[in-house]
Amino acid sequence: MAKNKDKGRKHMAEEEKKEVAEEAHVEEQAAGQEATEEVSCEEQLRSRIKELEDEVADMKDRLLRDAADTENYRKRLRLDKENAVKYANESIIKDLLDPLDNFSRAIEAAEKTKDFETMRQGVIMVQDQILTLLRRNWGLEPFSPEGMPFDPAKMEACMMQEDDKVETETVSQVFMKGYILNGKVIRPAKVVVAKPKKDN
Repeated sequence: MAKNKDKGRKHMAEEEKKEVAEEAHVEEQAAGQEATEEVSCEEQLRSRIKELEDEVADMKDRLLRDAADTENYRKRLRLDKENAVKYANESIIKDLLDPLDNFSRAIEAAEKTKDFETMRQGVIMVQDQILTLLRRNWGLEPFSPEGMPFDPAKMEACMMQEDDKVETETVSQVFMKGYILNGKVIRPAKVVVAKPKKDN
């Protein structure tokens, strides 16, 4: 009977050992699984960090390229503006080259012939050519207001004279023509103004 008890205890002890071993094995597996999960989690974090670092590097690269593009655009704008100012009058200068050539021809012809009338006609032709170009291509209109009422917005009185033939201030003589560019007076006419005589 004592042997049976010893066998029973041994059997129970072995069972307990098995259970303890199984529990230890289960715990080891759980620990191994946790360790595997931790490694997997670490790998995921490393992978995510790498993705974010790549994203940041890409954004920095794009930002630097955008900054360079913006700077190049500013330089182009500055250069375009400088060229616009530098060559703003190119078209009008080109328009005046032919009349300048004609002036040279008129002078050469006058020197050869010593003919004042030919010179005069040549100068009148060149003047007409210049005025036509400026009127047609640039909107410039000369005005000579002789005999017109004095208008201080368009005329500059260089002298005033009393005249019993006028009832209001009137331009009696034009020293210099005025010029209007696209409706704006760019040079007032310089004039002599006749004003009514005051009764004494």
